[in-house]
Order: sequence, then C-alpha cells, then structure tokens
Amino acid sequence: MPILLDADPAKAAPLVAVLPAGTQVVDSADRLFTWLTHRSDEYAVVLGPSLSVPEAMTIADRMRTVLPTASVILVRDSVDTDVLTRAMHAGVREVVSAGDLPQVTASLQRAHALWAALRGTASAPAKLGRVITIFSPKGGVGKTTMSVNLGIALMRGGENRVCVVDLDLAFGDIAITLQLFPTHSIEHAIGGESSMDYAFVEELMTPHESGLMVLAAPSQPDARERVSGALVTRLLHTLQSHFDYVVLDTAPAFDEQTLTALDETDDCIIVATLDVPTLKNVKVALETLDVLGVAEGHRHLLLNRADEQVGIGADKVEGILGMGVTVQVATSLDIAKATNAGRPLMLSSPSHPSSKALKSLADKLMGYETAPPAAVPPQKGRTPRLPRPEPVPAPQPATPATTDKRDEGPKRFRISRR
Repeated sequence: MPILLDADPAKAAPLVAVLPAGTQVVDSADRLFTWLTHRSDEYAVVLGPSLSVPEAMTIADRMRTVLPTASVILVRDSVDTDVLTRAMHAGVREVVSAGDLPQVTASLQRAHALWAALRGTASAPAKLGRVITIFSPKGGVGKTTMSVNLGIALMRGGENRVCVVDLDLAFGDIAITLQLFPTHSIEHAIGGESSMDYAFVEELMTPHESGLMVLAAPSQPDARERVSGALVTRLLHTLQSHFDYVVLDTAPAFDEQTLTALDETDDCIIVATLDVPTLKNVKVALETLDVLGVAEGHRHLLLNRADEQVGIGADKVEGILGMGVTVQVATSLDIAKATNAGRPLMLSSPSHPSSKALKSLADKLMGYETAPPAAVPPQKGRTPRLPRPEPVPAPQPATPATTDKRDEGPKRFRISRR
C-alpha cells in the first residue's frame, strides 16, 4: 500500500480520492517514519503539495536508506526545473502536478511494478492480524460505540492498520455511527467464498477520515440469512493477512455468523452495563463461551455506563460474573454528542476520561503495560478493589508478533449450529 504525507486535509482530500482504498494518511514526517519502522511492504510514499520543498527533499533523501524499495512520488501545485533538479538529487522517483490526478494513479502503478520486480516472486510468510470481537448478549449496551472508538485507539496514531467489520447483519450501525454512506457491504461478498482475495474485499470496504477501514452491514435485514459461516471465516482470514487488528461488532445473539466469528477470535471484549437483566444474560453468555472454548485467557469485561449510584458496583459485578473488570467507561453525555455528530469521542476528545479508558484497553490488547484510569471514583468509605492477581506482561520494544491461532494445538470444541 502507498502512504500519503500531507498536513493539510484540504490538499490531501483530492489525492486520497485517487489512491487505493486502505492508503495510510499521516500528517508529519515523524509519523511517516514511525509507520515505516513496522512496515517493510510499502511500495510508495506520496509527498503532498502542502510540504515545503526543503522538507520534501529531506524526507526523500532519508527514504533512500530507510526503505529503498519504496518509490517517493512528489506532488506539487506547480512543477519547474528547479524542483525537478532538486528532486532528482534527493532520490524522488517522480514529480507530478497536483492538478493531474490520473498521472498520480499512473505513477503509483509504476511504483508498484518496480517494487514487485525488486522484491522478486519470493515473499516471507504473512503475519496474521489479531481478531478482536466485541460481544454482548444484550442489545443497547453501547457495543457499537465501543467498537468504533476501540478501533481508532488500536490504530495508535497511524502505527497500525485496523478495520472494523459490522457483523450485526440485521441491524448494524457502524456506518451511520461514523456518518459513512457505503456503496458496498458484506452482502456483496455473498457467493465469493471460493474466490475471495483482498483485492475483492477491498472494493467492498469504506474508508473513514481517521484511516479506519469499515466493512458495513447489509442495508436490509433479510440479507443476514444469506451470509454463511464459511463466508465469515474466509473473510476474516483474508482481512487478517492485511490488517494488524480486525475489530468485529457482533449481533447480541449466538447466531451462526457470531459463533463463527467467536471461533476465529483472539480477544473477546464482553460489554455489560450495571443492570440486573444485562448481568444475568452476560453470566449465561460467559458459561456458553466456556463450553465453546472461546478466547480462553483472553476475555476482557468492559463495563459501560459504569456509575455506582445505581446500586451495583464493579466489585459486585465481579462477584456475580466470576470475572474481573478490565475497564470501566462512565456515563457521559459527551459520548452521545460525539456519536450524534458522527465523530467518535476518541477523535473529537482524545483526553476525555472515556477515551483514556478505551485507550488503556487498546494498550492492553497490544501488549503495552499501562495503568488504566479510574472511570468511576470510589465511594466514601469503600475499600478499594485489589488489582487482578494475574501478572501484567512487560512492555515490548516493538509491536508484538502475532501468532496464527490456526496453527496452535488441537481445534477447539464447537457446538453444532444447526
């Protein structure tokens, strides 16, 4: 995939329109090189027109040692002899006018052909991304809002490629929550189980301005019955080979598609609220997950709208469910306002306590040691809850390697879905 560097959204927008779906967009040289530290498969870096010529030349010169197989394509509002000369000396592959968008596309095609020739036909085994499933047996607990914000947190400012798949196939709200208007959805993958590849799936996805990629739910509920478990499995395997994290927003039921997704899950986030009916359903769901052997040792309880004023605290929840609370997100009108505005809280207010709580969860999923923020202050006189006894992994110097669970041990026991 190419990566676009431009700090001016207005000037970047026309370029994003002609770049391949999934193109990473960054706004600074620091973010560019942070991204490239973990990516050796980028074939082109597009330097947008808002960069000054000296800054663009410095970046291009550095690219010759950081990633020599990637072509640097410089886009300028006006091209003159001086710019062409300096670009040639700095190692820029092509200089293109910002007004000639078809030429930008052609330059990228040439860059990809050169990259493929330099790398040869042999390639290293692909590292599979992790599947993170957001699940709750009860609707209306804020599962979709948590999925969107967690997906953005997992991007870690552009270091990771993340997609969100809306598997609530009858009433999915991921697209409308992000104010996206997709032309394709998972419904258009029906029948493509045997020939599905990433190029096919990529055409069905919708990019969000944050860089998050979204595979929307069908527009009509009746399409749910035609999305088979085999399609879900093939889809997830395809996405895992191109994204670091695949976030699944599931239906509040153990239907065929959700069971299939759970069987492919690396980490399962169970969302609950502090009311008796929800906690009763969550307890039954946890027992079912135990029988299925889903994400054993990798389940995380997220308490949403966590206000102890309702009479149930986190300590009581842990006693009821027999599971520690991983993170709490307090009730906040700011979350509802952000959702209604179509701009997730993680983007509109990253320093908000709820954003910090979800970031702590994302850091835990990525293997970074963090101290989660206290979402709900303890009541007066209440003895603070002791931390969970399980050890916290030490921080790693780089993004932890992902293991393909399909190669690990015996297959998990699966319940018949017929």
